[in-house]
Amino acid sequence: MPHHGSHVHGDPVFPRATSTVVPDPSRFFAAPLLSAPLPTNSFFQNFVLKDGDMPEYIHPYLVRSPGGGALDVCYPSRTHSPSSVTQIFVADLTVSDAAAGTAQRHVVSAFDDLSVTLDVSASLRAHLVRGCPYVTVTTAAITDICVASVHALVEVGSSGPKNKKWRLRMDSGQTFLLYASAPIHLTQATPTQLSATAFAGTIRVAYLPDESMEPVLDRYSRCFPTAGHAALDPNRPFRVDYSWRKEGHGELLMLAHPLHLRLLDQNRGVRVLNGFRYRSIDGDLVGAVGNSWALRADPVPPTWHSTRGVRAEGVAEVVAALRADVGALAPAAVTTTSSYFYGKAVARAARLAVIAEEVGCADVVPAVREFLTATVTPWLDGSFQGNGFLYDATWGGLVTLQGLTDSGADFGFGIYNDHHYHLGYFLYAIAVLARMDQGWGHQYAPQAYAMVADFMTVSCSSSFTRLRMLDLWTLHSWAGGLAAIPDGRNQESTSEAVNAYYSAALLGLSYGDARLASLGATLAALEMLAAQTWWHVREGEGMYEEDFSGNNRVVGVLWANKRDSVLWFAPAEWKECRLGIQLLPLLPISEALFPDVAFVRDLVAWTLPALERDGVGDWWKGFVYALEGIYDTEAALAKIRALTAHDNGNSLTNLLWWLHSRGPNPASSSGTGTPCSGSGLAAAAGTACTSTGSDGAGQHE
Repeated sequence: MPHHGSHVHGDPVFPRATSTVVPDPSRFFAAPLLSAPLPTNSFFQNFVLKDGDMPEYIHPYLVRSPGGGALDVCYPSRTHSPSSVTQIFVADLTVSDAAAGTAQRHVVSAFDDLSVTLDVSASLRAHLVRGCPYVTVTTAAITDICVASVHALVEVGSSGPKNKKWRLRMDSGQTFLLYASAPIHLTQATPTQLSATAFAGTIRVAYLPDESMEPVLDRYSRCFPTAGHAALDPNRPFRVDYSWRKEGHGELLMLAHPLHLRLLDQNRGVRVLNGFRYRSIDGDLVGAVGNSWALRADPVPPTWHSTRGVRAEGVAEVVAALRADVGALAPAAVTTTSSYFYGKAVARAARLAVIAEEVGCADVVPAVREFLTATVTPWLDGSFQGNGFLYDATWGGLVTLQGLTDSGADFGFGIYNDHHYHLGYFLYAIAVLARMDQGWGHQYAPQAYAMVADFMTVSCSSSFTRLRMLDLWTLHSWAGGLAAIPDGRNQESTSEAVNAYYSAALLGLSYGDARLASLGATLAALEMLAAQTWWHVREGEGMYEEDFSGNNRVVGVLWANKRDSVLWFAPAEWKECRLGIQLLPLLPISEALFPDVAFVRDLVAWTLPALERDGVGDWWKGFVYALEGIYDTEAALAKIRALTAHDNGNSLTNLLWWLHSRGPNPASSSGTGTPCSGSGLAAAAGTACTSTGSDGAGQHE
């Protein structure tokens, strides 16, 4: 099939529509930025929603722009319990333009992967760069500066030559250092407020966690970043390269979180300062000196099938379930108009075709192809009744018909929630169908690529923002869209995020698009590493406080400023839901998402008692038993066989495929020795497609 990469950055294809529920971006974005698609799930999203005065976590600080030409900086403390960990915002230090009026509102004048620039007044600009131990503001003209705190300033003194460095100690026990590019004379007007007249230049403030860190902050105080870029190159997969634009003199000091440190190539001139640490809800942030970083992840090549293949003795059972599940497929039976649940239904069916290929049962594939053609095509050609995909030019992205006027419809898809979840399921089905039917795949390639571009655009596009969901600093996606929430962005289901990028990689394989396959595989690999770092909780690891880590094996909803044991749809006690939402949909890539057998044992042991509650649905039990099958296949098989219902994105066939591909002595992937004939999707469809691809995962029930 021909390469269709040109569609990724082109026309959005789907009809344009005007949403009544999205906010107006012109209130906070500078006019030149409004001509291009804007981010809807960014690390600074709170700055451009509602009144723009909710804090955002710009590691290691919580930062707020409350208006009036002020910028609040907080080195957050934490509260923790067995059910949650939360960072607390307090305006520890405020830097402001003393001449700004109370009605002054900030403007986002620039942004990129690693930074956002806020003009908090006409004279004061804040360069908020992620992982910078200093918060930097610059003046555009001679400005009267106010420095204040909610704490009493009990010690204020100049400790450097020409009044360019000041120590500010507060009655809270905290000490901040203030560095200026020119002499600045701070006078204390009240116990909580300092002022400086007629200053022009750069001011940098940094919290001092430990006295031993002061010489390091002194040494690197003159070099400051103003922007940052994270480069992804499909020709160099499983790698992210950071570079910063900087001003001043000397080397650049930044902070690396635990996943950065795991992936950082220290042979490229970066020095890690292990003794220089800031506390964070994401683990200790450690000093790293260098103007650019290279982050390298282990390759996870996308594959259509299980890595081991289905064991010969299990093929007959898989085939029997497969015939029953395919026989029950009927387009009329898919009655939902929800983009999420509909996507799950078509992806579930597509899995049956891929499993049929793996076990050599090609004669059932035409029925799956017919079902997918009937169910997927209406969403792509606009003939589906009751919903459909449209293009919103206000923010630059896909929305649904139901989401045009209802911000809660389709789990908030219309306000840019969960795009990777919903679209990932559709993309899996499209990838499978395009592989079976080249003519269909060619016809609907523009729609398929528009769906990919909505959340996976990397280079400049006139239609879609860059990487709508994935955060290239945290190295995972955020699911929450255009909703201002004090705890910041959030994501519940890491596995559905993995599924989105995995499915895009499979689409690349179906279309012979090596660049898309490479990009999808890279993003899926990063998402999985992040899930293992922050969502998978290991007791004694030290990532979170002991009361939380002792009581939880997976995070429910992970926020920028919070770790919660509850889910959007379930209380903390429903542990089977928490496990399931970090595993579904069950795919070949799920092997790479849960590679640690010891952790899987611990997670299943933590979850199993919850299944004894009254009213626990069999559809959630299936995911628990699927993980149990990693280390005890026979016990899990017995439990799976007793289930009477399955998740609407799952099937008995899929569960049996998973369990029978866990152990040794697999059958060959061509289906040799099975009771079915044929050699797979390509043969059944009469195509010459080849396969090698995958990366996967799941969401809300």
